[in-house]
Amino acid sequence: MPFLLLLLLSCFLPGSNSSSESELQILVHLKNSLGITNSTPGFQSWNIPSPSASACNFSGISCNSEYSVTRINLSSRDLSGTIPFSSLCQLPYLTNVSLTYNYLSGILTSDLRNCTELTYLDLSFNNFTGTIPDLTPLHKLQTLVLSDNFFSGVFPWTSLRNLTSLTSLSLGDNPFGPSPFPEEVTNLTSLRWLFLSDSNLNGEIPPSIGDLTALVDLELADNFLSGPIPPEITKLEKLWELELYNNSLTGTLPPGFRNLSELAYFDASMNSLEGNVSELRFLNKLVSLQLFYNDFSGELPRKFGEFKFLVNLSLYSNRFSGELPATLGSWSEMNLIDVSTNSFSGRIPPDMCRMGTMDKLLFLENKFSGEIPASYGNCNSLTRFRVGNNSLSGVVPAALWSLPNVNIIDLEINQFEGAIGAGIGKAKSLNQLYLAGNKFSGKIPAEISGASALVGIDFSSNGFSGEVPATIGGLRSLASLLLQNNSFSGAIPDAIGGCVSLDAINLAGNLFTGKIPASLGNLRSLNSLVLSNNALSGAIPESLASLKLSSLDLSNNKLTGTIPSGLSANAYGGAFAGNPGLCSNSISYLNPCSNSSSSSSRIIRLVVTCLLAVFALLLCLMGLFLLKKRPSGRDPKSPVSWDVKSFRVLSFDEQEIIKSISEDNIIGKGGSGNVYRVDLGVGSTMAVKQILHPSTDTITSKTTAAMLPVRRSGSVRSLSREFEAEVNTLSSIRHVNVVKLYCSITSEDSSLLVYEYMPNGSLWDRIHSAAAGEKKLGLDWETRREIAVGAAKGLEYLHHGCDRPILHRDVKSSNILLDESFKPRIADFGLAKILQCAAGGKDSSSTYVIAGTHGYIAPEYAYTWKVNEKSDVYSFGVVLMELVTGRRPMESEFGDGKDIVYWVAHRLTSQDSVMGIIDGSISESEKEEAARVLKVAVLCTATLPAMRPSMRTVVQMLEDASGSRPIGEIEGKHQSFDGGEAKLEKVSSYKVVSRSSP
Repeated sequence: MPFLLLLLLSCFLPGSNSSSESELQILVHLKNSLGITNSTPGFQSWNIPSPSASACNFSGISCNSEYSVTRINLSSRDLSGTIPFSSLCQLPYLTNVSLTYNYLSGILTSDLRNCTELTYLDLSFNNFTGTIPDLTPLHKLQTLVLSDNFFSGVFPWTSLRNLTSLTSLSLGDNPFGPSPFPEEVTNLTSLRWLFLSDSNLNGEIPPSIGDLTALVDLELADNFLSGPIPPEITKLEKLWELELYNNSLTGTLPPGFRNLSELAYFDASMNSLEGNVSELRFLNKLVSLQLFYNDFSGELPRKFGEFKFLVNLSLYSNRFSGELPATLGSWSEMNLIDVSTNSFSGRIPPDMCRMGTMDKLLFLENKFSGEIPASYGNCNSLTRFRVGNNSLSGVVPAALWSLPNVNIIDLEINQFEGAIGAGIGKAKSLNQLYLAGNKFSGKIPAEISGASALVGIDFSSNGFSGEVPATIGGLRSLASLLLQNNSFSGAIPDAIGGCVSLDAINLAGNLFTGKIPASLGNLRSLNSLVLSNNALSGAIPESLASLKLSSLDLSNNKLTGTIPSGLSANAYGGAFAGNPGLCSNSISYLNPCSNSSSSSSRIIRLVVTCLLAVFALLLCLMGLFLLKKRPSGRDPKSPVSWDVKSFRVLSFDEQEIIKSISEDNIIGKGGSGNVYRVDLGVGSTMAVKQILHPSTDTITSKTTAAMLPVRRSGSVRSLSREFEAEVNTLSSIRHVNVVKLYCSITSEDSSLLVYEYMPNGSLWDRIHSAAAGEKKLGLDWETRREIAVGAAKGLEYLHHGCDRPILHRDVKSSNILLDESFKPRIADFGLAKILQCAAGGKDSSSTYVIAGTHGYIAPEYAYTWKVNEKSDVYSFGVVLMELVTGRRPMESEFGDGKDIVYWVAHRLTSQDSVMGIIDGSISESEKEEAARVLKVAVLCTATLPAMRPSMRTVVQMLEDASGSRPIGEIEGKHQSFDGGEAKLEKVSSYKVVSRSSP
């Protein structure tokens, strides 16, 4: 009897019928396709203890009352593999499928058309590829989300004609083939959410967009749309979000735009829109308004001062004028306002921090006047206060100096006066303090040492006086100290030698006296030292000779004695002029140093010199005679003469180099020739790059090389352009993060460049390459970070530290070499170009040339052929991505024709997804910092060159990334691109939030 009862009950158990068993088999197939095992986190319920198990008990699976599967939701499960649509679509009651935020791949087969009961399909944020099949049979679909994948080809727009029930359509962030704006979309009159950003749309937005009156969210950003915003868009009165940024839209905001009274998020930045924004004065529900990089003009409506929800206002780089509304920000929890690079005038509104939420106040490059409102001294939430390049005046509010969270105070190029408040010592987060070009006076307060996070100080061109406090030596993170053109007096404090991170010191044009502190020789990172036009006396410390200075100026002082031998280089130009007491036997404009030699010995030296000159003349005449007698054309068996040019003090003979040019010593090969390792007799090692001259044979034989005579002067007739570029560039560079060039040895056949040897090879070798059967030689995160900062400083010097900017044009991880301590050196300047920069000439800073390496080349090469410093920045951004992710610039996983930039950009969707692309060898405790560096990389690889930071800013951001402070400005001191940073934050997080219902 119990057995019969059990048998009877089993008939009513779920999973007992054949249909349930079939559905169970389908989900088992799905499990196997996705690589789900019994140990996969979150899938313990998918373990099947017996054939009678029910799929309805699986996590992520929902069933109807008949125990048939209706919903599959496996979002954000870190799943990979492919989806077996052929079997999945056999689930007869399946209505909802959500597989978003995974790593699923493969193509959408035509079997998907069999899922005819589907009302909800979300496959976004995966790695699906290929073309999308005809979707006509899915006539019940209400939600279709395929965004953020790698779908290609032209989307089957005509299939939308049958999907009239759609309320949400998301296809953006896919590399679809180019297509005009699809009219089929405008027939979907039930749509509430339309996301077509970054989907390769072109042409104009059709007037029929006004038929989608149910729309709440319309996103068409990052396309190639042109023409005006159609007036019919004003019919979309339910719009909560409108994203049109980064297109080529023209014209004005259409009349009637005021009808969009529900609009909270409006972004039309990076277009060519013009006219005034008076229509926006009625949109009092605005939360975020971003119109930067357009050509808007006129005044900002007074009504903006009454907006109670506005928290983000970015209007920079337009032609706005007039005064800002006095009550702007008074009633809303505002966190960012950036109106930089316009023609705004009048006073700064006083109450934008009234709610205590203001994060960034950015008013650079306008015509603001009057004083800084005292209220901002109480704005403890501020992280950036930038009002540089205006006409502001008066005394800075005392409390402003001591704001606890501010990391940038930029007041330069105004008419401020008074002293720096002692409260500066309480500004524990202060990173950059820019006061140049004002009327500040008084002393630097000793309390400044309390601002221990300071990296940049620029007090130049003011009226400061008194002694520089010794406490400044406590600023261990300080990288630049610019105090030129003031009235500082007394001795330069020896304590500056404690600022171990300094790379630039400029104290020129002051009243400093006494000796140059020998402690400056301890600043191993120091790159530029300018102490000219003071009253310094005594000898130049020998310790300065140990520095790797690219810029040195000690002119117009009262220095005496002999120039240290390590500084006696013509590369420093007139660095020692105006010091009558200095002498040197190698610098022509200085007096020779006297010695105790007798007049007879001087006569002997004179006679010997004359004899040598006569002997040299005879040799030249003999050479000319032999040259005239020699038949035209060089016998390949005849000896080759070499021209030697040294750029540093050499401890080796050129014959040692020439004899070592053999197959046995090759350590690398390139398109222009080989690289050799040369072990010298003095115990040191050099790297020798051989560059073959066009249409000649190279010399590789040990025997031949050993027979080559050497000549120390003269000219070689056919130097390759690559050789000339590299020599001209490197011979003038002195920077700790740029590889040293010792000399060049040139013949008619080839040229040899002798560099310092880097025992740890290239960055590429360390993070990518491995011999067969070996593991990669990994780098810990601390080393990677130091490599990133060091390489950035090398590029920063090339772009900003030379008389003329130097463009590398082939920045890549294989051109970043590592010394014995893994300190980086920028190398291989065969493609370098010294830019001819006219004053303010933007166009002159570019050159028409295609150069570089696939995977590192900036996108503007493809459509303008113009490259400038921002092209190097893009390439460096790729290097940063390699460092953080451990991936190569080009990998098959990224998809056909896709690179690491595309791959990373399509994964900046949430905190978890960002962490998921960081190299697994980086520890969990360090991944947050790595994520911040990845953020810098994304900024560097912005599609628009103007949106990329300068290398000077990149250095600052990387140094910021190593701490808990927000990343610094996206561009240099005088121009604000914070809206660009906000754009990145939108890509990485806001986009997810903004697609929900309002």
